Amino acid sequence: MFYIGIDLGTSAVKLLLMAADGKIENIVSKEYPLFFPHPGWSEQNPEDWWIAVVEGLKELTVSCDKSQVAGISFGGQMHGLVILDEKDEVIRPAILWNDGRTTKETDYLNQVIGKDKLSKYTANIAFTGFTAPKVLWVKENEPENFARIKKIMLPKDYIAYKLSGTFCTDVSDASGMLLFDVEHKCWSEEMMGICGVTSEQLAGIYESADVVGTLKADVAKELALPETVKVIAGAGDNAAAAVGTGTVGDGMCNISLGTSGTIFISSNQFGVDKNNALHAFAHADGYYHLMGCMLSAASCNKWWMDDIVGEHDYAKEQSAITKLGENNVYFLPYLMGERSPLNDPYARGTFIGLTMDTTRADMTQAVLEGVAFAIRDSFEVARSLGINIERSKICGGGAKSPLWRKIIANVLNIKIDRIESEEGPGYGGAMLAAVGCGEYATVEEAAAKLVKIVDTIEPEPEIAAKYEEKYSKFAKIYPTVKELFRQI
Repeated sequence: MFYIGIDLGTSAVKLLLMAADGKIENIVSKEYPLFFPHPGWSEQNPEDWWIAVVEGLKELTVSCDKSQVAGISFGGQMHGLVILDEKDEVIRPAILWNDGRTTKETDYLNQVIGKDKLSKYTANIAFTGFTAPKVLWVKENEPENFARIKKIMLPKDYIAYKLSGTFCTDVSDASGMLLFDVEHKCWSEEMMGICGVTSEQLAGIYESADVVGTLKADVAKELALPETVKVIAGAGDNAAAAVGTGTVGDGMCNISLGTSGTIFISSNQFGVDKNNALHAFAHADGYYHLMGCMLSAASCNKWWMDDIVGEHDYAKEQSAITKLGENNVYFLPYLMGERSPLNDPYARGTFIGLTMDTTRADMTQAVLEGVAFAIRDSFEVARSLGINIERSKICGGGAKSPLWRKIIANVLNIKIDRIESEEGPGYGGAMLAAVGCGEYATVEEAAAKLVKIVDTIEPEPEIAAKYEEKYSKFAKIYPTVKELFRQI
């Protein structure tokens, strides 16, 4: 049988066809436009997503035995607000995760309602990207549209609705709305009251591998697929990517070194740190996860190499770095402010410790180490909750550097595993489809059988000890200069 994963991204939808043994049979990508009607705004038309998905599904399955397609599931951009009226028509363009218009609403939620109450109701505090502030923005600025709302959806759930006719969401994606009681996996009555919405306007809640329905007859006919194809709830992009990297089960971890960086920690127990420094969400494996997001990760190295040093051969530049744990130069990687665990938009990139004998290699090394130290900041929050992490997967463009992988292994003092396939949310979506169709009994079983480790970096005790000392100094820099950032 074949299983389809749909990764509904911000710039394109990526569709993946997977065989039952995990082999990727085909991948198709379809782009769609992104609109910026005002500075800081970011919108897309859900109809554009649907057109791209339909075209992509036709192309994806053109040469396979369509009768063998068993299930479709999703990984999708989180937090976006899609609203439909009583005729099931989209009321306005979707407001996306990276839209910044809700500063006023976010401040209202955090400061007037209060972070303690938000954390009690939803396990999280408000960020401008989350869905609830967007609902409040529409209520305040477009009351005529707010009055027409019949259904409130997340981006991937709009596609599930178009495919199956089922008004649904999954627990991982719902966790990022600030309308969802993460601990009890239900809509928060308090947050519905604060935002002025009803439970009828919110979707039915499913676990990520649950079957929500089958293809509608007209859709099946257009796609030339059987009406028996099951539609499985799917997950938010980070949770789906975690499934695709095998980051499921208690104490599993994945570090992503992309433009931004994430540390994703799965746990069988619900937990929230006292400062809400990490997002506490439900996971696609049926349990929970903590996630830290740093705004600049591999992009720090790209900035340093491309714009400052002017050297595009990253490996050549890194070859001069030989003494790990002995660098006296430190770098704060906050080029775009910082999210986890600082939640400080005023934070800035900073070199400190320069002397007359500082070399270019020292500064390059400091950039790589600064990102690793910042990841450890989130790692320490998870440890404070009693989560024991012994190893982590690693993915993303920055993970292609053997040196950077070695630095991270020693800064965190854990084993770092590199995996065979890095298809992220699309592969995770296909795996969820396979679980939903009964190909595998659980998400953990699918991950154990399909995700293959190709390389492991072990920490070296001597280097790890040096980095322990260096991290203790790094951890003092931001608190010392925090107020200065606000002044400059």
